[in-house]
Amino acid sequence: MKTEVSTAASFIARLLRTTGYLSEDQLKEFTRSLEEALGEHYQHHWFPQAPCKGSGYRCLRINHKIDPLIGKAACTIGLTREQLFSLLPSELTMWVDPYEVSYRIGEDGSICVLYESNPPVQTNVDTTDVVSCEQLRFGRSSPSKSFNMMTVSS
Repeated sequence: MKTEVSTAASFIARLLRTTGYLSEDQLKEFTRSLEEALGEHYQHHWFPQAPCKGSGYRCLRINHKIDPLIGKAACTIGLTREQLFSLLPSELTMWVDPYEVSYRIGEDGSICVLYESNPPVQTNVDTTDVVSCEQLRFGRSSPSKSFNMMTVSS
C-alpha cells in the first residue's frame, strides 16, 4: 500500500508544483500529510487478494468540490479548500488500488496509469475468473503498457 499511496500523493503534489504557488517545503509537507491521511483512510479497506474490493472507497475525487482527504492535507500547509480548488483541475478522479494507481482529468478524459505492478504469484489459485479493476472500468483489457511509473514535470 505504501507505494500506491506515495504515488497518488506525489502526483497531486506535482500538479500543485506546476502552479508555482507553493514552496518546496510546503509541497513536501502536503505530500507527507496526504500520504498519512490516505494510509489511515485505506487501512481497513485494502485487499491485495481482491484489488477491486473497496475501490470506490479509495477513489479520490475533485468534482465541484475538493476530496476531504486532499483538503485535510492542504489545511496542514495553510491552503483553504477554495485556494486548492483553484490550483487543481476542476475534474479529477484518482483510483488508488492494490497494484495500480490511475487517474482521469475531466469527465470524458482518458484514464492514465501512474503506477502498475503485478501481484505476487500465488500457487494453487485458479485465476481464470479473476477480473482486474481496469477491466471493470474499461469493460475490457487495455493494451499492454511498457512503463511502470509516469511522471509529470514542470
